[in-house]
Amino acid sequence: MLTTAFLFISYITLAASPAEDRTAQIVAAPDSPVRLDSAKVLNTGSDPLVLLYAATNTSDAPIDQFTVMVFVFDSEGRLKARQVAPGRHELRVRETKYSAMVLDVGKIDPTDTLMAGVDQAQRVGSEDWWRADLRAIAEAAADARRGAAKSSNRERR
Repeated sequence: MLTTAFLFISYITLAASPAEDRTAQIVAAPDSPVRLDSAKVLNTGSDPLVLLYAATNTSDAPIDQFTVMVFVFDSEGRLKARQVAPGRHELRVRETKYSAMVLDVGKIDPTDTLMAGVDQAQRVGSEDWWRADLRAIAEAAADARRGAAKSSNRERR
């Protein structure tokens, strides 16, 4: 009986142990009116991954809507997938809101790198959209990351 109870408690403890923390690297255009402050994977180790992010209006005008884009790069730094979240609405001046996004772009390996950012936004009462080529920014960040990893590997030798 004691052995059964011990095994059960051990199983519950292991099942409740937090999975390895995983975040998404935040990428942004310098003039973005909406900034992601954090981007963390909630359910590392299960599929599909769910990304929780915080978005802050950095402008002096309220934002009517904005979109978040996530890029998945493989361990070699090659773009593997991308996904756009449905438009988010109503972000007051300097307000931060939290939202979640299901990453249903196929298999995301533990060695893959996630990058997230805001690629477009529209101010309240405006027909114009602010847009950024977030893919180019993410690819440049992936290249820099790959270059830093190669440099670090050479230093270890």
